[in-house]
Amino acid sequence: MSHSRAPASAHPLRLGVDLGGTKIEGIALDAGGAPRARRRVPSPRGDYPGTLAAIRDLVAALEQQAGGRGSVGVGIPGTLSPATGLVKNANSTWLIGRPLDHDLHDVLGRPVRIANDADCFALSEATDGAGAGARSVFGIILGTGVGSGLVVDGRIVSGPNAIGGEWGHNPLPWPTDDERPGPPCYCGLAGCIETFLSGPGLAADHARTTGQSLTAEILAARADTGDPAARASLDRYAERLARATATVLNILDPAVVVLGGGLSNIGRLYARVPELWPRFVFSDTVATALRPPVHGDSSGVRGAAWLWPAEGLTPAP
Repeated sequence: MSHSRAPASAHPLRLGVDLGGTKIEGIALDAGGAPRARRRVPSPRGDYPGTLAAIRDLVAALEQQAGGRGSVGVGIPGTLSPATGLVKNANSTWLIGRPLDHDLHDVLGRPVRIANDADCFALSEATDGAGAGARSVFGIILGTGVGSGLVVDGRIVSGPNAIGGEWGHNPLPWPTDDERPGPPCYCGLAGCIETFLSGPGLAADHARTTGQSLTAEILAARADTGDPAARASLDRYAERLARATATVLNILDPAVVVLGGGLSNIGRLYARVPELWPRFVFSDTVATALRPPVHGDSSGVRGAAWLWPAEGLTPAP
């Protein structure tokens, strides 16, 4: 995350930008967190100068609609390297190796804070979502990939390598014989949590077991209607999610774990995973709460807006 600041008095609004692979979403929040403006535009895929221009124009449109000027936070599908200050680990590959915070500073005429999109999700839910009031919140995005972030006392825990919360690229814990060595992962290893718990990972597991090619969304719908094969796949998924999140509890002991992304809509997870935790969590009691997101798909862009602190902010006129 960029640590540059501007005087708080210059920022009566908080603007958040969620820079995705297919769309760029922006929001303007007032001092109380209420949305004053919101817009989406297509991402200029493969076009870095076009991406800068799209964000510039989006911010201008938000400020015109909201009637004020604001601080700007940006969530990206990657992070800024502490060693180089350049974007790394981004699946929007045209951002890799670019000084995005400096370039956005130049086109917007103000400092910009940048964080990983999963960190933004966790920050949003910790600030005024499912983890509001909790000291420690671990946010997980279960979607096309698996991302996660940790927020303690209202602040993202990033770490010296800027990989705080990169839980999805740890191995699935306590693997069974048929889970070894695990599916290959794009990171170069095999058996990463992401290869089991992403949407494509769930679909691939069902296909390996049944020969049926179904999306995670269709699987969940079929399980709800009583399809035994779909239910069995979701039971395996819930047990793997319990094992994987148990390691988070054993290391970090968060007060709340919040699930986001498309697979967070599978309602049975919120009862089944906590039922399974005691088998794997090194404690005589498990008080951690597992919750769905309050802000849903909006959490990423809201969290980007919350990258700037509240001190000194006043509502926009």
